[in-house]
Amino acid sequence: MHASIITRITLIFALLSTSVMIAIGTIASYSVDSHFAEEDLLEIKGKLQLIQHALMLAPGADSPSLSQRLDDALIGHHGMMVMVYAPDGHVVYRSMEASFPAPLLTAKPPIYGSDGAPLQKWQHDDHAYRGLVVQFATTAQRSPLNVAIAVDIGHHDHFIHHFQRALWLYLTTGILFLIVVGWIAARRGLRPIRDFVRMAGTISASRLGDRIDVASLPRELVELGVSFNDMLHRLQESFIRLSEFSSDIAHELRTPVSNLMTQSHVALSQARSAGEYQEILYSNIEEYERLARMIADMLFLAKADNGLLVPHRETMDLGVEIDAVIEFYDALAAEKQLSLMRHGTATLAGDRLMIRRAFSNLLSNAVRYTPVGQAITITIQNDDTDWMMVFVDNAGEPIPQESLARVFDRFYRVDSSRQRESEGTGLGLAITKSIIDAHGGNIRALSKDHKIRFELRLPKARDDGLA
Repeated sequence: MHASIITRITLIFALLSTSVMIAIGTIASYSVDSHFAEEDLLEIKGKLQLIQHALMLAPGADSPSLSQRLDDALIGHHGMMVMVYAPDGHVVYRSMEASFPAPLLTAKPPIYGSDGAPLQKWQHDDHAYRGLVVQFATTAQRSPLNVAIAVDIGHHDHFIHHFQRALWLYLTTGILFLIVVGWIAARRGLRPIRDFVRMAGTISASRLGDRIDVASLPRELVELGVSFNDMLHRLQESFIRLSEFSSDIAHELRTPVSNLMTQSHVALSQARSAGEYQEILYSNIEEYERLARMIADMLFLAKADNGLLVPHRETMDLGVEIDAVIEFYDALAAEKQLSLMRHGTATLAGDRLMIRRAFSNLLSNAVRYTPVGQAITITIQNDDTDWMMVFVDNAGEPIPQESLARVFDRFYRVDSSRQRESEGTGLGLAITKSIIDAHGGNIRALSKDHKIRFELRLPKARDDGLA
């Protein structure tokens, strides 16, 4: 099971705060210990100066006065140990209970005053000591002598122990406090996300109009809120179109089905001759063909909606293909005394059958709604760019601006009182748009001065024959 965002943020915050607290505690402990070490070193250096003075005043290393002078130098320092010995190991002076580690005494000591003697720390008889060994150089009065000196640091260790225990107790309390604060802050900071979740849980078909209040969101979530609202807007529009499409398709299917049922009931209402039955069957076939075309068109659009409409690419002369479509509609146009003309040409890489179907739908629509005696013109504009423009112009009643963007919707009627011809399915322009989109182009409708124009933008074929 995956951890929640609050848990992850809290764990990260706890890890960071713990690391910082441990670093602070370590630095504080090291600083205190270093401070005590400096104090011990200063005390040792002070005693070394006294010892040096005593050695300089003594007539010799074995002089009784040397021991007395050294005892006097150590008065009041019960926690300090001193041992003076010759390089051959002969002990000249030892304070009471003075005991030093053998490695410290056998190592060659640095000359006093050279600052090369590091402090060392050791344990002896449950006591902790810090000390060093130096050598006093040869003089006219005496040979070189080694001086080992150490101070009892038990009281320092006792203080550091209690200091560290209190420090880590406070740091642990602080870490726990920061973890709780981090959890509260993460939970409060993620409240807008929980609001998203609650709102998303209430979204239904009847509440697609709800929106997130972007103004109340923190800056980091504004883009998410805008995207979420845009998604709801697209869903709302898609749902409205789907509802309208379902209503339209039910209306379109109801007419042929109703005709079939009526004709069948009429045919069965009384005995009829074979010829009469045959005539009824021919009439039913027309309705079946209309239903078949509508179903085929709907399947075509369903493939386009799911990205399954993949054109077969071949190089073609668009002017030749449009002429073939014009020739097919010549007879129908002649009945309405319409003239069909094509100007210009260009090379296109696409699916020949799809391109013919797209322009066939456009011409069918133009022939159906162009007034008697007018002209329908197809113009191919081929310039030096990678795109060609195709204009399909015909006279007709002006289309309201708000309807121009919807003429490519399925079953959409600019004028609800205008009935389609029996052979029409109401999906022609929607199919045309799907074909143009599949070829990487676009199409739009324009209406001005009793003139209807469909403007197509298509990519030209490259030298390798591809779009």
